[in-house]
Amino acid sequence: MKTLLASLLPLLPAVALAATPAPQTSGEVDHLFSYLKSSGCEFNRNGSWYGADEAVNHLHKKYEYLLDKGYIGTAEDFVKRAATASSISGKPYQVRCKGAAPMPSGDWFRAELAKYRAARH
Repeated sequence: MKTLLASLLPLLPAVALAATPAPQTSGEVDHLFSYLKSSGCEFNRNGSWYGADEAVNHLHKKYEYLLDKGYIGTAEDFVKRAATASSISGKPYQVRCKGAAPMPSGDWFRAELAKYRAARH
């Protein structure tokens, strides 16, 4: 048992890091959450429209889960793996803002990420 524990100890920092995104990634994803929350847009998930607060809550849970699994390294990973389609049904998510036609959520998030990055440089 001691030998097993001793062999696993060096892995603990790697496990801890898997759930901690780089500061740039964390800042960009936080911005995307804030942008959605303040957008007043609606979010379509599996055929039903939800308000921005509900969408942020849902996407944040997915983000935390994927982060814990080590699947999120960049903001693009967040968009691709958490904010583009349902993990269960595979149906694409959509965003509808103030009377505009719905658009794929992945496109919506990628466009905002590009604007955010351009403004920071």
